[in-house]
Amino acid sequence: MKQAAKIIKEVKKAVIGKDDILIKVMEVVLAGGNILIEDIPGVGKTTMALAFSKAMQLDCKRAQFTPDVMPSDITGFSIYNKATGNFEYKEGAGLCNLLLADEINRTSSKTQSALLELMEEHSVTVDGITHKCPIPHIVIATQNHVGTAGALPLPESQMDRFTVRLTMGYPTVENEIMLLKDRQGTNPLDYVQPVASAYDIIEMKHKVENVFRHEEIFGYIARLMKATRENEFIKVGVSPRGALALSNMSAACAFLHKRDYVIPEDIKQVFIDVCAHRLVMSPQARVSNVTSVNVLNDILSRVPEPTIRG
Repeated sequence: MKQAAKIIKEVKKAVIGKDDILIKVMEVVLAGGNILIEDIPGVGKTTMALAFSKAMQLDCKRAQFTPDVMPSDITGFSIYNKATGNFEYKEGAGLCNLLLADEINRTSSKTQSALLELMEEHSVTVDGITHKCPIPHIVIATQNHVGTAGALPLPESQMDRFTVRLTMGYPTVENEIMLLKDRQGTNPLDYVQPVASAYDIIEMKHKVENVFRHEEIFGYIARLMKATRENEFIKVGVSPRGALALSNMSAACAFLHKRDYVIPEDIKQVFIDVCAHRLVMSPQARVSNVTSVNVLNDILSRVPEPTIRG
């Protein structure tokens, strides 16, 4: 827990006024998941990813997705070496600890699929040979909905691969003033110090995996999932993959709150971030102007929670 707090403290040097987002990103890292950020350009997505990679001493790469980006740019490819007479594998951008995949909705479906397979398998297969990604392996992908002519938004079935969907949003006036002052002739990223290593992240992930979840907690998650599948405003509810993500994220939330067991409040804190992007809303919801967040808040208020307390 202390290590995670140190990481967040360092990232705050570069990302101002987004503490809640930084905590959620840290939870996803500890839960072994991937992040989708839907936002406008210039709100600090890249800065945040670079700050996390620097604080955790992770190998970070950035891929700017455009229509001409090929799957091999992500997975890598084999090239013939005349000197040796053999084919040699050249790594793609995806084989790193932390990949910032910028504007994934601006590339082809094939390239999107290559990225999603990399996220799911944590490895790539090129010419029949499997190449493992370094551990830990995290993808922070972004979608920009400004100027989307010719863009290919991820289908609902593929959105399910992301553990959470987050939005950073504009800073407050006070935070923007601080941001302007901090960037007068300096780069705040220069002040971010490495305070952890890949080994530390792996150790914390193991501790999160061992966070205790009572039978009542599993029952609560299952009832929440059932409620999403039976709601009149939801056409397709949360999948079993989403239920696993909710369990893992609640364990990471408990870990950051210095507990080795999950309470209902942990689940409620991450429920909307984990589930909102996995829902397919019904035509009735669109006509009634009901959003996924509205429905999920209603489900939280209706589904009885167990009486486990911290």
